[in-house]
Amino acid sequence: MGHPAMMRKCACIQNAHMDPIWSLQSEVMKILASPRRLEILHLLAEEPKEVGRLAEEMGITQPNVSQHLAVMRAAGIVEAQREGREVRYHLTDPEVIDACNLMRGVLMRRLARLGELSDRPTPSDERPMPAASPAGAG
Repeated sequence: MGHPAMMRKCACIQNAHMDPIWSLQSEVMKILASPRRLEILHLLAEEPKEVGRLAEEMGITQPNVSQHLAVMRAAGIVEAQREGREVRYHLTDPEVIDACNLMRGVLMRRLARLGELSDRPTPSDERPMPAASPAGAG
């Protein structure tokens, strides 16, 4: 589905009071919910790359990379540009990586907080352990 088709699809919303951008954002977020697609996004943020180079850097097959790129291209996240026999992919809007990095920062801070919480003693840790009863007692 091309980018205009995605916009038409997302424009059909159930709640007439809802801004259509929420549906469009939701669709893009679903596409970026794949860790592999996020990895591709970050690699393409460095510079445009061919499928083979992405596959090599990611350690996965070219067909697998191509499938992910096709989904990302249909959503308008990446674009392909032919250079001779090679096709290089690049981010349609480089600022998408800024949004991903912002969310990554939020998650890193969350993990740090959770780590701090897990290091704190819990109420059960603070209670004295009951004395073990002697063997054979009872």
